[in-house]
Amino acid sequence: MANITILGSGGFGLSLALSAYRSGHKVKVWSKFSDELEAIRRDGEHKQKLPGVPVPPEIELSDDLDCITGCDVVIFGIPSRFVRDTVRLAAPYITSPMIVVNTGKGLEEGSLKTLSQVFHEELPADIPVVTLTGPSHAEEVGRGVPTTIVAASENEKAAAKVQELLSSAVLRIYLSSDVIGCEVGGALKNIIALCAGVCDGLGFGDNTKAALMTRGMHEITNLGLAMGGKRETFSGLSGVGDLIVTCCSMHSRNRRAGILIGEGMTPEEAVEMVGTVEGYYCCHAAWELATKLGVTMPITEQLYKVLFEGGDVKKSLSALMSRPKKHECEPLEK
Repeated sequence: MANITILGSGGFGLSLALSAYRSGHKVKVWSKFSDELEAIRRDGEHKQKLPGVPVPPEIELSDDLDCITGCDVVIFGIPSRFVRDTVRLAAPYITSPMIVVNTGKGLEEGSLKTLSQVFHEELPADIPVVTLTGPSHAEEVGRGVPTTIVAASENEKAAAKVQELLSSAVLRIYLSSDVIGCEVGGALKNIIALCAGVCDGLGFGDNTKAALMTRGMHEITNLGLAMGGKRETFSGLSGVGDLIVTCCSMHSRNRRAGILIGEGMTPEEAVEMVGTVEGYYCCHAAWELATKLGVTMPITEQLYKVLFEGGDVKKSLSALMSRPKKHECEPLEK
């Protein structure tokens, strides 16, 4: 049995807490939102994020970061734009031989860094960081639906330890040393899922979504390779696997926000209505990064225009469909 602390009482943080608890570990969940924790205690579940999924009283809920003290593994279930601030708050309590796990999927605006790079900047050098990523809706992980994900880290022993502790009959974890590739796949698939939702909102069909997902994966791979990722990673769980689940499911907030945009709602209104839409924030950072690295990303470029420059979704589609004719399998575009 291990002592595991999850930072973040949202859907994915709670779903991992439940998974770890069912595997026999001692689990604590921290949130700075004491009212949210009180509601979970009162209702025995998170009615907004995981309705109908009981949270056992044995899972300790706390708004005091001292709950990290003495644990073996600290799992961050925090939206990407709040990761650095939360890591800074938690850092004084994180000491060797603890293992830190990141579950966020995004790029940091401004610095354009991956989230594991943010963790390494804010934590002591002797603290290993493992990224958990892959096709894993919280609504299904929390209910024990069979799920397969990836634990990626430069520290093989730490990744293997996370694999050992969190694997169960319904959660299978593979290992990877390609942290960049896994993180880029997990972050940028949210951009394509937003676009998939827009296509759904416009009333387009399966042909359109299949094309979007395939060419979107091409863009993700191009940027990932330029950043140092490995090509094979993007055909795995953290790449095409995560892309499929996020583009095709109504569990996906990115897809749901895209549908609203396709139906005529402004991007700002859609994000406010749906909640945390990682693809909205990632699109800005990814387009800046692509421009900086000289990587051509036409889908991301058109979504950027729609989200941040008032572009029209139908004109963006027309721009994509009328691009110069080319070979499908051209090498890395620059």
